[in-house]
Amino acid sequence: MTHPSAHPAPTTSDTVPDPYALAAPWAEELNRDIAEFDARAEFPWEKWKTVQRSGILALPFEERYGGRGGSLTDTMRALEGLGRVCRDAGLSFSASTQIVSAGVPLQAFARQDLAARFLPRIVSGELITAHAITEPEHGSDATNITTTAWRDGDDYVLDGGKTFITNAPIADLFLVYARTGAPGPFGLSVFLVERDTPGLRIGEPLAKMGLRTSPLSEVVFDGLRVPAAHRVGNEGAGFLILDHVMKREILFSFSLTLGEMDDRLERVIRYAKTRRQFGEAIGRFQGVSHRIADMKIAVESSRKWLADTGAKVEAGRDAALDIAATKTVVSEANKATALDAMQIFGGQGYLTGTGIEREVRNAVAGTIYSGTSEIHRNRIAALLGL
Repeated sequence: MTHPSAHPAPTTSDTVPDPYALAAPWAEELNRDIAEFDARAEFPWEKWKTVQRSGILALPFEERYGGRGGSLTDTMRALEGLGRVCRDAGLSFSASTQIVSAGVPLQAFARQDLAARFLPRIVSGELITAHAITEPEHGSDATNITTTAWRDGDDYVLDGGKTFITNAPIADLFLVYARTGAPGPFGLSVFLVERDTPGLRIGEPLAKMGLRTSPLSEVVFDGLRVPAAHRVGNEGAGFLILDHVMKREILFSFSLTLGEMDDRLERVIRYAKTRRQFGEAIGRFQGVSHRIADMKIAVESSRKWLADTGAKVEAGRDAALDIAATKTVVSEANKATALDAMQIFGGQGYLTGTGIEREVRNAVAGTIYSGTSEIHRNRIAALLGL
């Protein structure tokens, strides 16, 4: 599938001196007509070209694939910078999904020939990717997915369905998690499926509350045949791959969130200093100043959790509890600070012009995707032996 967004890969470099600044030169382009795209729930193809030009999509990949050779921390910083300057959280979310859904697992687990065939065009953003994990009856319970893949000669045959698949309506490639063995985590395998494969049906975009410029839909597999050579990793290695991917999905997408919160805090402080009521700036009222103080605490707590957990993952240490806590802390901080901003902006915040109401809608999603807050609290409790 040829997209209007096709663009050559960014120039590679040996170092990324300031990944946080990669998105900054493109802020005006990224923020053009956001309200209109959001109202139409339309993916902004021209802005996707801007994301490509920024080099962020190429950051965590090896230079032999057209990447920039950045570290996990570099990528988190770059995405934080993107969240800081780009008010289109849907576009940013699709970009983060692009990095982690297929590119990261292909580089880490795929055979060299499969990686070499697809990664350069994933890294450049020419091919848009999605990962098909969630099912109608199995969301956070990913180890019990029921989509099946059975070996038939040189192919696997896939049957089943997925839902809430980010980027699905625009994706060229799907990384599909399917059951090849017994129930439980060790019966899962992963397959790379191209969009035009017979037996693949992509549903219409699902209307949703927020992140509207990041399209998602259902995906159905009906006797779909995928070459065995498109299996990523060994048969039965699906849970290992999923664990690797989900750690990075949380770190990357919530680094975006940190940048968004940081920008929101700055706007709220500026507004509280200039908006006057009863003869003085509203920031001098304790009811307002305490909300802003709590917003600052939330932002910095999120920053510390992300930095510490990212360092732990990068060092190869056990970070299961840290990932669950980080996701919970940052997602809930984002929702709380968005609501605080709405309250401080008052009537102006409730109107669409400031973008605050859109940020509230977007923030709610963070407590649901990548595992709900309740699921992550269950995970933390289990890791504590409860």
